[in-house]
Amino acid sequence: MSAKMNETKKDLPSPPKLWQSLGPSFILLGLALGSGELIMWPYLTASWGFGLMWGALLGITFQFFLNTEVMRYALVWGESVFMGFKRLYKWAPVWFIISTFIPWGLPGFSSATAQILTRTLGFGNQTVLSIILLLLVGFILTGGRVLYKTMEYLQKTVIIVGLPIILGLVVWFSRGEYWAELMVGFIGKGNNWWFFPGGVSLASFLGAFAYSGAGGNLNLAQSYYIKEKGFGMGRFTGKITSLFSPGKKEIRLEGQTFQINEANLSRWRQWWRMVNQEHFLVFWGLGLLSIVLLSFLSRALLLGQANKEGIEFLFQETTLIGQQLSPVMSVVFISVAGLMLFSTQLGVLESASRIISENFLLIVHKPNQFINASLAFYVALWGQIALGIIILLFGFKEPRFLLTLSALLNAGAMMVAFPAIYLLNRRLLAKELQPSIWRVFVLSAAFLFFLVFVLYLALWPNQ
Repeated sequence: MSAKMNETKKDLPSPPKLWQSLGPSFILLGLALGSGELIMWPYLTASWGFGLMWGALLGITFQFFLNTEVMRYALVWGESVFMGFKRLYKWAPVWFIISTFIPWGLPGFSSATAQILTRTLGFGNQTVLSIILLLLVGFILTGGRVLYKTMEYLQKTVIIVGLPIILGLVVWFSRGEYWAELMVGFIGKGNNWWFFPGGVSLASFLGAFAYSGAGGNLNLAQSYYIKEKGFGMGRFTGKITSLFSPGKKEIRLEGQTFQINEANLSRWRQWWRMVNQEHFLVFWGLGLLSIVLLSFLSRALLLGQANKEGIEFLFQETTLIGQQLSPVMSVVFISVAGLMLFSTQLGVLESASRIISENFLLIVHKPNQFINASLAFYVALWGQIALGIIILLFGFKEPRFLLTLSALLNAGAMMVAFPAIYLLNRRLLAKELQPSIWRVFVLSAAFLFFLVFVLYLALWPNQ
């Protein structure tokens, strides 16, 4: 490390209580609700039963370890991991721009939400509604005073409103024997098969696996939410604000670390324990619960009858809820589904715009320069919205195609993220702060898992 990087200006602050720390993981969880949790895993469960749930458990566990390693760096340096990657590799920002812009520029979530609205309301043009929803995302993110607070509030609201309704439906429709099926499903046992049933699409499985959480480079955006929440050395860094809010807009992308001494190491251990607990409870716990509840519902309603995929599969569930419970509850369910999809589109555009704008700035800015990160963010945001509108106007509006393609591209990005975050924390963190050997083992196992699947599908794409 350079002498400049070893300069110490402030001590590591003390962490808050656990209940005060809740927030950053809600944003990342919100990115998952409209994809793997709502559509992909429930469809696989309706088709094959609970025997594939080991993939959901393993997928969200892998992402838990990836995300906490991202948080490790942000806590120590008070900057995003993308700044760290730039310190190591000059052209790393180019990779992150490309691998974020292409997969997440596809407007699959807004298209799916628009299809729900057209079906539920009985009128409207899907393409026009998709465009309106993209513009609405832009206005919401542009109007909020502080970007982080806007996202935390909205994602918490969606989760607090949506999960109890889904839980109520599960309690009504599920049966006791389903729990036994679920438990053995977590270890890979299905109905007369283990791990993979004959005829299952490995592309669909890998897409669901990659979306057992946020997916792709969006996991790396957790470093933004950690520092903007004021965790660790992020207490001393600037936040992205709205273009229309008063106050200073220029911030530095570079953070600063702390001196290695007994007092700071003691506070570090407290921080590390706290962020792991917060992420385990919110991201891993509520994330896995969301997958289980929505998969339970599809198992109870559609096992062996799921003859449609993607968003059409949701309408099949909705019809059965209306027939077996009440038409009112069918409207409530599809409304919650639409809310989850819209919140996911909101979160995707927010996180992706952060990543794209900062990595562009990392290419052109000078070290320790104060820059208008807010302006760069909103240029990236509205640029992505414009791209989504163009894609929709050219007729690419089928949600299942857009979401599946995005998931497969993000699986490739995640494959790179696991070894990348290991190298970052190994090279730029003091020895006392580096990941333990068992965490390195988990990161390596995750990389190999994604590598095998990505290579297999690259060689045999029709599987």
